[in-house]
Amino acid sequence: MNQEQIKTLIDALAASDLCELEYSENGSTLRLVKQSALAAAPRRARAAIAAVAAHDAPVAAAAAAECLAPLYGVVHLQPTPGEPPFVQAGQAIEAGQTLCVIEAMKVFNEVRAERDATVQEVLVGSGQEVEAGQPLFHFE
Repeated sequence: MNQEQIKTLIDALAASDLCELEYSENGSTLRLVKQSALAAAPRRARAAIAAVAAHDAPVAAAAAAECLAPLYGVVHLQPTPGEPPFVQAGQAIEAGQTLCVIEAMKVFNEVRAERDATVQEVLVGSGQEVEAGQPLFHFE
């Protein structure tokens, strides 16, 4: 599988009503899952899903008042350069609110709050590479 094939599969999944797509070629398998499919999974199952396919669409994971990166990529704390950040330390947030965007393979994946909270600390900088499972925000 080459990068062009992978991009084509990602685009096809994004444009379809499918929740997930699995493609195998020459002994390699690529599994893509949309965020909405992950969001519907029970909390305990989310970690297992993320571990199986770390490049899949993200879901904000909360663990002890933290928001963890759901995948490896470059974090963006604002919608576009020069605009205010999605959230700041001290700001009250609501469940479902966009906290940041993680760019992976030229796909921008929104990370959303799972619950109402107050951002205590932003732990990453815009443009920084993050690993799956890395804490992004602390909440009160």
